[in-house]
Amino acid sequence: MGRVKIVCERVSSGLSEDDLEMLCEAALAGILDGGGFGWVRPPSRDVLKRYFEGLQLVQERHLYVIRDEEGLICGAGQLVRPPASYEAHAATATLTAFFIAPYARGRGLGKTLIATMLQGAKAIGCKVVNCDVRETHSGAIRLFRSFGFEQWGTHPYYARIGGQTVRGIFLSKLLADDHEAAEWRMSPETGVTHGTVRKPLTLYPAIDLKDGACVRLRRGEMDDATHYSDDPGAQAKTFADAGCQYLHVVDLNGAFAGRSVNYAAIEAIVRATDLPVQLGGGIRDMEGIERWLSAGVERVILGSVAVKDPELVRQAARAFPGRIVAGIDARHGKVATEGWAEVSELEANDLALRMEDAGVSAVIFTEISRDGMLAGLDLEQTAAMAKSLSIPVIASGGVGTLEHLRALRDIAQDVPGISGAIVGRALYDGRVHLDEALELFKSC
Repeated sequence: MGRVKIVCERVSSGLSEDDLEMLCEAALAGILDGGGFGWVRPPSRDVLKRYFEGLQLVQERHLYVIRDEEGLICGAGQLVRPPASYEAHAATATLTAFFIAPYARGRGLGKTLIATMLQGAKAIGCKVVNCDVRETHSGAIRLFRSFGFEQWGTHPYYARIGGQTVRGIFLSKLLADDHEAAEWRMSPETGVTHGTVRKPLTLYPAIDLKDGACVRLRRGEMDDATHYSDDPGAQAKTFADAGCQYLHVVDLNGAFAGRSVNYAAIEAIVRATDLPVQLGGGIRDMEGIERWLSAGVERVILGSVAVKDPELVRQAARAFPGRIVAGIDARHGKVATEGWAEVSELEANDLALRMEDAGVSAVIFTEISRDGMLAGLDLEQTAAMAKSLSIPVIASGGVGTLEHLRALRDIAQDVPGISGAIVGRALYDGRVHLDEALELFKSC
């Protein structure tokens, strides 16, 4: 007997009692795993049954189910058409309530389900399919992007889960052929391009702390530090008054010691402005993470511990969704740890993918060989990493002129995963004027 294939189908004539039971079981598993239908806590089986039975009565909602090789329903998705009166949106559809039960993942069911639903959308005349996903569902975002979905926006207050706010990602895919796609992207009346909307990049001014003062290192060498200010709080206020939207702070002593050291300086920075602060350097346990997040730091950057204790990163990302960032520092593509003092054999891109799976909200990528040298960012490595991930990548290491930032901005037009850049020495030396850099990034 030949091998039974995975089957995906639209439910058009009702579900049998057995199928309904399987669908409910798969949905409950998906909800317990952290996603599906907007439920945070799983409803009763009766509630789910009524939900799926009701779907089949709504003409605008098309329910698709996916069966594994044994014929068991392991996932589902819905294709939602706008009401007939919504003439301007008649050619669009929304792909929603998409899930594969956790016990059935890794077998290609998700790809088959999306492919079938896109074929179904084309069959009913759709030219555009939209979807939205929690930012923490990196696997789902990566899956949609593999089918050509483009990110066009981010919802900062998408969901509240476990007392934490989680952002949402908005994605769209054009189903039209090449000729129709050109018409969709450009309105002849307004000249407005309807492709992917590029949000402005974020410029993160860096405040690196050594012995309580603001400094900058060359290539990560503590013995090659340039001193800039004895008042980190005043420096933070200077950046805030200039129009910056975020601060990047690193405890250099902490990075080498393996624990936070510059407590007073960090607390002074947090108190000095209302700007969100992302903090890295020596934070390597849950106690340290909780301490700084409760002290007013917006995001904690985990660097060395990402290599040595990835389970801690996973636990922290679950406990504080949206507030854990992976700091990946590399020397010629190989990950460096312990304040850049040790270089491993691990490739930076491989670690980035692991961190995405762990649930971090972003990755900061620094090429150490360029850091503090003012010779320009490693655009090739940064773009390659951003293309492989579904979470934002922040570029760091080497900005020396406004042209370096312009080059990053230009690449970010084609690589939307690049979300910003960290700039340090060039700002302090006056090689980059902050007002010009901020204006440049706004013009993305």
